[in-house]
Amino acid sequence: MVDLDAWALILGSAISVYTRGRKLNAYKDTGHMSYRQGENCVIFPDVKIGTDTRLGNFVFIRANTVIGEHCIIGSYVDIEGDVIIGNYVSLQSSCYMTRGVIIEDEVFCGPRVTTMNDKAMSYRRQNLVFTRWAPRILRAARVGGGSTLLPGVTIGENALVGAGSVVTRDVPDRVIVMGNPARIVGTVPEEEIL
Repeated sequence: MVDLDAWALILGSAISVYTRGRKLNAYKDTGHMSYRQGENCVIFPDVKIGTDTRLGNFVFIRANTVIGEHCIIGSYVDIEGDVIIGNYVSLQSSCYMTRGVIIEDEVFCGPRVTTMNDKAMSYRRQNLVFTRWAPRILRAARVGGGSTLLPGVTIGENALVGAGSVVTRDVPDRVIVMGNPARIVGTVPEEEIL
C-alpha cells in the first residue's frame, strides 16, 4: 500500500505511518463521519478521513488514501490513491496528488500543485517497466501554486518552493527554491519555521 521507505502499521481501525523514524498519526477512527464535504465529491469507500477535515466541491479521492485531522482539501483536488496525508495539511484548489504521495503534517500546497510518479512515462511501452516513484513532502513544507514536483523528489521540512517552480531534485530542509528547474535562492527565516 505505501511506497518509498515509509510503511503503514494497521492496528484495529487506527493507522500510523512511520517515516524518517517518526510516527505520523494520520488517522484515528472516531466511529462516525466527522469531516465536512462540499457538493459532487467522489470518495472511494475505504478512504479514511480524520476529524474536522473539510473537503471542497468536486473533490476526487481514490482507494487506500488516508487523510489526517484538521485538513483543508480545496475544490477540484484529485487524489489518485495510496496517498497518505498528515494532520493540518492544506491542499488548495485543483491540486493533483499522484498515486503514492506522502505528505507529512502542517504542509501547505497552493492552487494547482501537481505531482508526478512515472519518471520513464512507460504507458503502453512494453520495453519500459513502470516503477512508482512518488514525491514526498515533509513536515511544514510550503509549495507555491502552479508548482510541479517530478517523480521521486523529496521536499524538506519547512522548505519553501516558489510559485510556478518545477522541482527536479530533492529540496533540503529549511531552504527556499524557485524557478525552472528549481534552484536554491535562500534560507527560510527563523520566524517562519514551525
